[in-house]
Amino acid sequence: MQTHEIRERFIQHFVKAGHQEVPSASLILDDPNLLFVNAGMVPFKPYFLGQQNPPFPNGTATSIQKCVRTLDIEEVGITTRHNTFFQMAGNFSFGQYFKEGAITHAWGLLTGSLEEGGFGLDPERLWVTVYLDDDEAADIWEKKIGLPADRIQRLGMADNYWSMGIPGPCGPCSEIYYDRGPEYGKEGGPIADDNRYMEIWNLVFMQNERGEGIGKDNFEILGPLPKKNIDTGLGVERVACILQNVDNVYETDLLRPVIEEAEKLTGSTYGAKHEDDIRFRVIADHSRTAMMLILDGVVPGNEGRGYILRRLLRRIIRSARLLGAQGATMNQFITTIMDTMTPSYPEIADNRERILQVAVNEEKAFLRTLESGTHLFEQVASATSAEGRNVVPGEQAFTLHDTYGFPIDLTMEMAAEAGLTVDRDGFEKLMAEQVARAKADSRAKKHGHTDLSLYREWVDEHPTRFVGFDTLSNDARVLGLVKGGAKTSEVTAGDEVEVILDESSLYAEAGGQLGDRGLICTGDGLVRINDVQKIGKKLWIHKGIVEDGHLEVGHQVRAEVDPAWRHAARQAHSGTHLIHAALRQVLGPTAVQAGSLNKPGYLRFDFNYAEALTPSQLEEIQSITNQAVDTDYDVNTIETSLEEAKAMGAMALFGENYGDIVRVVEIGGPFSMELCGGTHVAHSSQIGPVAVLGESSVASGVRRIEAYSGLYSFDYLAKERALVSGVAGMLKTPSEELPERIAQLTDKLKAAEKKIAELGRQQLLSQASRYLDDARVVGNVTLVSAIVENAADAGDLRQLATDLKGRLAARNDTAVIVLGSNNGDKLPFVVAATPAAVEAGVKSGDLVKLVGGYVNGRGGGKPDMAQGSGSAAGIDDVSAAFRTAFDAVADALAAY
Repeated sequence: MQTHEIRERFIQHFVKAGHQEVPSASLILDDPNLLFVNAGMVPFKPYFLGQQNPPFPNGTATSIQKCVRTLDIEEVGITTRHNTFFQMAGNFSFGQYFKEGAITHAWGLLTGSLEEGGFGLDPERLWVTVYLDDDEAADIWEKKIGLPADRIQRLGMADNYWSMGIPGPCGPCSEIYYDRGPEYGKEGGPIADDNRYMEIWNLVFMQNERGEGIGKDNFEILGPLPKKNIDTGLGVERVACILQNVDNVYETDLLRPVIEEAEKLTGSTYGAKHEDDIRFRVIADHSRTAMMLILDGVVPGNEGRGYILRRLLRRIIRSARLLGAQGATMNQFITTIMDTMTPSYPEIADNRERILQVAVNEEKAFLRTLESGTHLFEQVASATSAEGRNVVPGEQAFTLHDTYGFPIDLTMEMAAEAGLTVDRDGFEKLMAEQVARAKADSRAKKHGHTDLSLYREWVDEHPTRFVGFDTLSNDARVLGLVKGGAKTSEVTAGDEVEVILDESSLYAEAGGQLGDRGLICTGDGLVRINDVQKIGKKLWIHKGIVEDGHLEVGHQVRAEVDPAWRHAARQAHSGTHLIHAALRQVLGPTAVQAGSLNKPGYLRFDFNYAEALTPSQLEEIQSITNQAVDTDYDVNTIETSLEEAKAMGAMALFGENYGDIVRVVEIGGPFSMELCGGTHVAHSSQIGPVAVLGESSVASGVRRIEAYSGLYSFDYLAKERALVSGVAGMLKTPSEELPERIAQLTDKLKAAEKKIAELGRQQLLSQASRYLDDARVVGNVTLVSAIVENAADAGDLRQLATDLKGRLAARNDTAVIVLGSNNGDKLPFVVAATPAAVEAGVKSGDLVKLVGGYVNGRGGGKPDMAQGSGSAAGIDDVSAAFRTAFDAVADALAAY
């Protein structure tokens, strides 16, 4: 049975039982506690907590949710049961059926015949576990289902009490296991061997709310949930193992084709060697996870979700190379996994080109990293051997990993080939410190588990009716007031307040468009609104300050939008749509939205693209946008179903969850058509001129265009014109000839700077003889030390030291040169040693560290040349500090 059929049978089983089918949410949800959706129940969390009433007619739902868990990326492939991406099939009850319903539904699907839509599993091979004191669940299994008591086992909180690992809903659970037979381990049920007895379904009896804590069993139970609920999770991939009669998830129809492709590309064979098998499984697992993350809008980056994706892609590349791949492989891996996953996720077909581009571009960048990292490792290995050591310091291995993206296991493998080892303990210590810093930063940024129960009554029973598409003012009734995080019945002048109205013409921030500014007026009260936000996507929160009088719950008021604010905001938002359409004309369909911000007169638009735009491309984008403005296209809005909107060709934002009815904004027919809930102008000419300010990089593979619209654009262009006119007047050159004239002046300036620098170097080198005359002999070593007052930078010091070293080496002197310079706050210094000195045992790297100790600095380098930099901060006499450092070097050389 193919995986897509397993999914379909699951959904149909519960739809027939009255559950509403709910599409999978994006892997990215607006939840500060979660990097990715990691369980099937996550999209339903507000209903379990009682923050919102479930919008399902029968109070039940079923879904197959995309999930990603990345806590143990390093362990992937070592075991054959765990994946970073997995599909969690679940059925949910919100206060309807409880334990007996969940158990009978699950048993019916698992043991039901294939002809009746079940999975046809042998009941004799099914075992269950229940929570220690859950006699109710145990009785249902034994008396209702007829499962023998010896196949019902009890486990403690760590195994049979479920939560997301963070504050939220939780409860005892009952897990269903399948006995794979004696060839997989010993008898005795899940307690005896959880490899032989594979967990396939977890039935969670969601009845409590947990607090803060660490681990699976070290947290406080805050109390019962408003209702007893059911949350179940069936592992689609694990059921596929059983029904396809394969050993593990990597041999199912979804992942095995990637392993076979990896065999072709690498020349290695899956099943031949344990270490290689791990790498094959890493390639298969990570290819699927990376593809699904890119599908939902994630792009590689250096933090958060982007860092996880980058790490997954780089592990694929590294594993392929360690298996023997010589060139690029990402195209084949991602293409293969898209082919296997498309039957279950048809949206992949529409995004193949974009997904491939993101993955392949990251591979190209990392292959360059591997090349440079290899070169850097060779330098580290050479220095290690030259110093008579056989262990690469953990600090250097960490620098290769953290700064240059060079994987630690590749460093260790290359070290072994060079006859070296790596200080893994030192490396792990630095990694642990980095992780601790990251966790501390994350905790500092995290908002925590927000309690929205304060607003629940309004969200469920009085959602705000937005009327601002058609009017800038409306009469309304005050449904609620919140002051200082608590409900109140009245506010007075000076109070900061959140106002809930039954309907509002003020736009709440969404889709990149900032919330409106405006007023709420009563007969004797005035509240100035400076922000409008949404809660639960249904409730408008008007945030403001009472400027005059007072406001009470129940008051009839007049809500008024600041017309100038709305006009300029609409110009920017409609301008963003035109910029997006122009981008796709110039760059192609892979340049899709990755985020936006629209506020009065200003817009920024983030889009997925691997390369910087050229000036001509920016000019073309600006030209197409303004042509659309000049054409005066009609701006139409259409409310329709999501399926119909997609059929019309409307573009949707990746990672966004849309309702059944969506709003399509159409500008000029096929020119621009997007799903959008924002406010817009009526005709494109009302946008006014659009002035593109430029574009920049936001993250790897993500670019940003910024622009002004309307009068803001006019003001910007007027200032630019005045600036150009001023420069043209100063240079006595027509404005159209300015670029050529400025280029000429720049070339002259560069030539003059180069000549001045050369004269400075010649002057500097002319002092070399004087420094040699002042040299002193320490033991058997000639020491040349000087404070070079007119050195421009460390480069000048290095050139002078090289010249002095060359002169001394020509005389076969055993000599050391130590030079420092006082350039204000920064104090560069250089140490050089002749070949004879190096042969005698002198190490410039050690001496430069010695100098650094006297001038608040540090440095390093090779035995014959090293350099560093210090700071004048806290040093009363820099010259004296350098002289003391030179004396310390002399003392160190006395032994040679």
